[in-house]
Amino acid sequence: MEQHFYHFLKPISQEFTHTLKELEHAIYSSPRSMLTHSRTFIEALLQKIMIHENLDDTTGLTIIERIQKLEEHDLLTDDVRNALHEVRKLGNRASHDTRPFRYSESLTAWEHVYTIVKWFVEVYGSYKIDVPTYVDPVMKREQTYGLEEMTIRFQQIENLLKESLKKEQPKQRTIDKSLPQQQEEINKQYQKKQTAQTDSLSATMDIAPGFVSVRTIIYGDETVDVPYFLRDAFLLPQRFEQSERFLVRLGGVEQARLMSELPHSLNGFHNRVTRYNESHSHTFFNELKQFIEEEIRRRKLIEQRPGELFLFFYTDEIIVTEDLGTTEINKINFIGMPSLIDQLNEDGINFVRDLPKELLILGKYKGVGKGRVESFFNQLKDIQTAIIKNDD
Repeated sequence: MEQHFYHFLKPISQEFTHTLKELEHAIYSSPRSMLTHSRTFIEALLQKIMIHENLDDTTGLTIIERIQKLEEHDLLTDDVRNALHEVRKLGNRASHDTRPFRYSESLTAWEHVYTIVKWFVEVYGSYKIDVPTYVDPVMKREQTYGLEEMTIRFQQIENLLKESLKKEQPKQRTIDKSLPQQQEEINKQYQKKQTAQTDSLSATMDIAPGFVSVRTIIYGDETVDVPYFLRDAFLLPQRFEQSERFLVRLGGVEQARLMSELPHSLNGFHNRVTRYNESHSHTFFNELKQFIEEEIRRRKLIEQRPGELFLFFYTDEIIVTEDLGTTEINKINFIGMPSLIDQLNEDGINFVRDLPKELLILGKYKGVGKGRVESFFNQLKDIQTAIIKNDD
């Protein structure tokens, strides 16, 4: 079993143990989630203390009100009171602020949680439990190259090595001192080749996992590289504005549903279905390039902001905070689209957090076009703006 810092808490509370284990895992994978749920954790801990102390625990009390109640009964030390307030404030910010949260913030909250838990164990736990000294958790590196990606990388490196050997020249053991300019030019050319080889090798080796090109698709004189993470990507027709009908037709004959189903060359691709011409192949190729470019942008965005939940609409996106995620999808919050709301609710999509991350998928519902989806997206942005203003 994987060890985690608070494993020793099991005799006191298995629920607390499992919660703290998940918080520890989220420190680096999702700072926002860690901060938000640390607040939830201290709320549960405060409730547990109030029950233990036989204090009136009225439903609906806020965390700050619970802290104040414990203060009134002289149950908190200064350090614990400050730690509770810091976790509460960090959790509040993470629940509505769309900015990226830093590892340093989740580590700060984690250290405050330690202060709180240590005090809780010493006062309400067991004298038999020895709380270990605080240590920062270690970041785990889980990003690795896929087998196909690794094979391609090594093949590229081997090719570079072979090319470099072709350019190697025997060392010039004797220098004609009467031709210093010629020797200087030779040195310059040699240095230029060495720099080019170094740059080429760096470009190959510095590509992050998932971004190594696994195939190239051509159309005429143009090409587009397909990165590893998109090798079997679903080609959602709605993402291709001008080629949507073309893709639907191709999908009907089991063509172009996935990236891996596309041929090496898109020249004459329109011939796979009737009533289309070369201009459709050309347009699709251009939109395919845009699709790949946007998917790469999204992938990098997600990697830069680990653990965040995004809703995408073409080249725009919304970060789903806890407050936005718990917003109910109903006809009061979203106006002018009763049919869409009814259909979403029928499918069990009752809160913003339940929505598909690709909002264009909503176009599948009866009577819902791109304009209606765009209106829904804009209302989501307005709700989020209102949440931030109200919390400020």
